Amino acid sequence: MIKEYISKITIGLLTIGFGIVLATAPVSALGEGGAPAGINAARGDNTPSNLANGDSSIVRRAINIMLFGVGVLSVVMLIFGGFRYVISGGKKESVTNAKNTILYAIIGLLIAVFAYAIINFVLSAALSGGSTTNV
Repeated sequence: MIKEYISKITIGLLTIGFGIVLATAPVSALGEGGAPAGINAARGDNTPSNLANGDSSIVRRAINIMLFGVGVLSVVMLIFGGFRYVISGGKKESVTNAKNTILYAIIGLLIAVFAYAIINFVLSAALSGGSTTNV
């Protein structure tokens, strides 16, 4: 009996949903210049795009924020590992677990620092057009 009501409610909701979808008016975007003209119109003509250019680029900021989060997490885990080491009470297994936590936190911190350096180097080299030295 309950299954009957659930199936009727489901069919009714699906019918209403499909009715709403089918009742919408089709929209077509016609314009001169295609997609690039629309992008420039939305952004504004003669406005520089800062998606990947310069120090304030969106890509660079997003990567730096993620690497900052990894660095903060590594420091928090380093503090947590030190706390576990202090309260281990000399138990061999607890001391080993605490030392492993500290070791992995330091490795994570080093990876974050090196990733920051590598990514900023690659972005600056890629966005400036590469090396301009003549050999």
